[in-house]
Amino acid sequence: MELDDLRGAPVVVAGAGISGLAAARALLELGARVTVTDAVPERLTDLPDGAVAGSEDALPDGTVLVVTGPGRRPDHPITGLGVPVVGETELAWWLGAARAEPPAWLVVTGTNGKTTTTGMLEAVLQGAGLDAVACGNIGYPAVDAVRAGHRVLAVELSSFQLHWSPSIVPAAGCVLNVAEDHLDWHGSMDAYAAAKARALLGAVAVAGVDDVRAAGLLAAAPAPVRVGVTLGEPAPGQLGVVDGTLVDRAFGDEVALLPASDVEPGGPPGVTDALAAAALARAHGVGPGAVRAGLAGFRPGRHRAERVGVVDGVTYVDDSKATNPHAASASLAAVTAGRVVWIAGGLLKGASVDDLVARHAGRLRGAVVIGADRSEILAALARHAPEVPVSEVVAGDDGPMPSAVRRAAALAEPGDVVLLAPAAASMDQFRDYAARGQAFADAVSALADPARSGGVRA
Repeated sequence: MELDDLRGAPVVVAGAGISGLAAARALLELGARVTVTDAVPERLTDLPDGAVAGSEDALPDGTVLVVTGPGRRPDHPITGLGVPVVGETELAWWLGAARAEPPAWLVVTGTNGKTTTTGMLEAVLQGAGLDAVACGNIGYPAVDAVRAGHRVLAVELSSFQLHWSPSIVPAAGCVLNVAEDHLDWHGSMDAYAAAKARALLGAVAVAGVDDVRAAGLLAAAPAPVRVGVTLGEPAPGQLGVVDGTLVDRAFGDEVALLPASDVEPGGPPGVTDALAAAALARAHGVGPGAVRAGLAGFRPGRHRAERVGVVDGVTYVDDSKATNPHAASASLAAVTAGRVVWIAGGLLKGASVDDLVARHAGRLRGAVVIGADRSEILAALARHAPEVPVSEVVAGDDGPMPSAVRRAAALAEPGDVVLLAPAAASMDQFRDYAARGQAFADAVSALADPARSGGVRA
């Protein structure tokens, strides 16, 4: 669709979240007549000037486009009304393509590690002196980044956003990994993987080849340059690790980047993320010195394997961002000292936890299970870890997390780690994963100071 076709035309923005309101502002700037809808009417009370509230049940006459929030599924009724439906990131692509000098899109997707990799990439690009910004699913809408005129975009895209953005062809794109997640939304693993594969349609495709599904997507990608990243020694055309150092054999013969020990977050997932960020930056022409400095200086955001306290010799780690079994598995594997009391549960989104529990049963001291889908986790623990003590949090006078932390503390021994790695989404009991992580940190603080929790320690 041409942007000029939107001038004076009715356009519906379906969803009044951050990306929806950003899209509404951009459309108003283009001269469109914007109607905003939302399943929660209270969100329609503070719209951009010029936008009006409406209903998805009856689109305005002559509506030429619907810009949907990413959460709407492909089978949502709005897709059957005979009007084109796209996402906010698709609109951002249109806006950028219309500029005399379109911004370069460097896209990051994958089941896990997207936000860390995107943050690393932003740090490297900015350290190289480029006008670059992280945007997309990371919290800053891509449409706002384009409107601000940034020259290089480090764009985190979810599978939802990729589904609703059919035109995006990044300068370079990366699929970190592909594991069971959002199957309730996509309907199948094949559909989920196909959405992720849209990140690999540009000139340079990057993927984590230690992940079988991601490696398969890379092999099938139409990109003329395909780059694998691996925790092993890289082959020509790959980035990997040699004698503890990140090495580039794709954009140089044998370019040492930085010691793996300098990467944060540490461990295999963090190093893979760093290799992917380095590959995308190198694809954009960034030199090894800037890659080295940017990665060495990067620090991850909150709720990503964040140590929030030590109480009575037990370490408490908040990895609330582990919202699916694949991420929780990486989190459990990263604990190398002591045994783990695992706090898990929430909304599983159709994913199975059997493989996760079977793989890590031997490192568990105990488990505390919370959330709407706890019965599935409890059943997996009973099947694959019958000797592990398990506590189920049904309800609590002060909320699920304080009770979960107290029960975990009662199971833990000095030297152990109490790990919040839920393997599930948070919205059954919390606003989002950050609120869940903060509740965990607050409960640990109360555990360290019994006066804050009425003197209750277990």
